[in-house]
Amino acid sequence: MALRTKLCDVLGIEVPIVLAGMGGASNPRLAAAVSNAGGLGILGAAGCGPDQLRKWISEVRSRTDKPFGVDTLLPASVRRISGEPGSGPSPLDQLPRHEKFAEQFMEREGLVAAPVAGASVAAFSKDFFESQMEVVIEERVPVYAAGLGSPGPWMDRLHENGTAVMAVVGAVRHARRVSEDGVDVIVAQGHDAGGHNSPIGTMALVPQVVDAAGDIPVVAAGGIMDGRGVAAALMLGAVGVWLGTVFLATEEAGILPHQKQALVDSDEENTTVSRSVTGKPARLIRNKWAQAYTESGLDPLPMPFQGRISGPVLAAASAAGRADISPGFAGQGLGMIERIRPAAEILAEIAADAQRVLESAERLIPQER
Repeated sequence: MALRTKLCDVLGIEVPIVLAGMGGASNPRLAAAVSNAGGLGILGAAGCGPDQLRKWISEVRSRTDKPFGVDTLLPASVRRISGEPGSGPSPLDQLPRHEKFAEQFMEREGLVAAPVAGASVAAFSKDFFESQMEVVIEERVPVYAAGLGSPGPWMDRLHENGTAVMAVVGAVRHARRVSEDGVDVIVAQGHDAGGHNSPIGTMALVPQVVDAAGDIPVVAAGGIMDGRGVAAALMLGAVGVWLGTVFLATEEAGILPHQKQALVDSDEENTTVSRSVTGKPARLIRNKWAQAYTESGLDPLPMPFQGRISGPVLAAASAAGRADISPGFAGQGLGMIERIRPAAEILAEIAADAQRVLESAERLIPQER
């Protein structure tokens, strides 16, 4: 493949396409498929406890000998479940009202309780995040990506291991912060993106982050679904792309069949930004749970407490195959998804299309006679 940028040299990959670290969905099978196809597969390990994370790393290594990465969250601050002294009313005080709302919703929708996958909400603490980082360092993963927050405290140890470090940002000020911390790559993720994103649109965010990042390469994210999007990102000054939604629509993605079908059935108008799932603004496919929260007048609890409310509801809906309640996260480009395909096929098509678009752009420049 001729599509090659500085990002390929930094990460040791063939094409400048990176799998977004989507929690649970970016599993070892999908990450390995993207890496084997020439991009960089990323494990979406935000909800993985240390033991599971170590198993995932081992599994992806059994599936590929190419570079891969691990994505976790590093919140700037995490309150204890009991509430920090002097931090005001604890979210625990509000839990009963929200739990009652969730119970009533489940009863109204005929949902039956089901096991909640991943780490318990109570586990999302400073100790939990730090234990994940110890595994990343001990396992000497090729690439680490901070999906939220700054990896500053671990930079020296990561670089000593030869680990390339990426950080996802949604504002110029965040880009400046992680630049000072010494990251190797900055991912500028705009409002178009699925999951946690920025209030700033991708087209506006990327060039401003590029200007602020100086010599640090910038990867564009948010609403990019095909070769045209990749070409546009490169023209904005990015050196690669971070793709999520398009890889959700793959045979390898770790989401449920009804969620994959929801991607195929939806269009660009079928997403909304809601705090009803994690407590932070996140773009997802429109559904009854997010709508019910809006209509209730309740203000979702901060992360990670909101997950304690939404987790049982979405687990029950997923077990029942209810796409009207748990269709999952997705970006605004999902209207371009027509069917579920292998990840390698999608990556090869995007890379080839991007190259064709960039070559055809030369026709827009008048040639000297």
